[in-house]
Amino acid sequence: MKKVYTDPTAALAGLLRDDMMVMCGGFGLCGIPDELIEAVRASGVKGLTIVSNNAGIDGVGLGKLLDTRQVRKMISSYVGENKEFARQYLGGELEIEFNPQGTLAERIRAGGAGIPAFFTKTGVGTKVAEGKEVRAFDGEQYVMERGLFADLAIVHAHTGDTEGNLRYRMTARNFNPMMATAAKMTVAQVEHLVQPGAIDPDTIHTPGIFVKRIIEVGAREKRIEQRTTRKRAESTPAAAAGGGTH
Repeated sequence: MKKVYTDPTAALAGLLRDDMMVMCGGFGLCGIPDELIEAVRASGVKGLTIVSNNAGIDGVGLGKLLDTRQVRKMISSYVGENKEFARQYLGGELEIEFNPQGTLAERIRAGGAGIPAFFTKTGVGTKVAEGKEVRAFDGEQYVMERGLFADLAIVHAHTGDTEGNLRYRMTARNFNPMMATAAKMTVAQVEHLVQPGAIDPDTIHTPGIFVKRIIEVGAREKRIEQRTTRKRAESTPAAAAGGGTH
């Protein structure tokens, strides 16, 4: 079965339609499938339900789909860093199903494992639990959450082979691996495409059985939303003069 495609448009051909649910991997701007997002935008599909931790920033990542009004609903945990996301939500133009971040991750994992629902203590007694079944186990209250399973998952990996085995790097492991298992069709973009056997089996995060189509996009610009650094300690006089112990 051929899995390697020449470009994002070819990789998504025949998969996109209006009103479908799409899972989009990544965390903030780390590990987002930017090339595939651009292809979704160019296709013109609309009414999409997007499952993603957040929606990138204005004009970047999923922010591009918000700009073109192709998204009807977001299932996510975070709105910050994207003014258009917040504006559409507060203006009643965009439906949002908010989830605690851990609950969102578990809903996706459960969907990929074939688990239709589970109970968690997170959100009990808050708006998160409104309209949901609450049940007692061992004297404690738990709220029922449904697993998520999408029509399509688009993910980004650092390295993949032609059989679809994927290896993620650092923060890009957030949401990408679990989303790759939780959709009818998973399409991956990778920075480096290699031959089978080139990836140490012990370092494969997503087995190729979950990935149906793959494209190579090369090294990406590593963007972040906010650069936060800790002040460096001031050098002591001895260190500044080249002295001190070694």
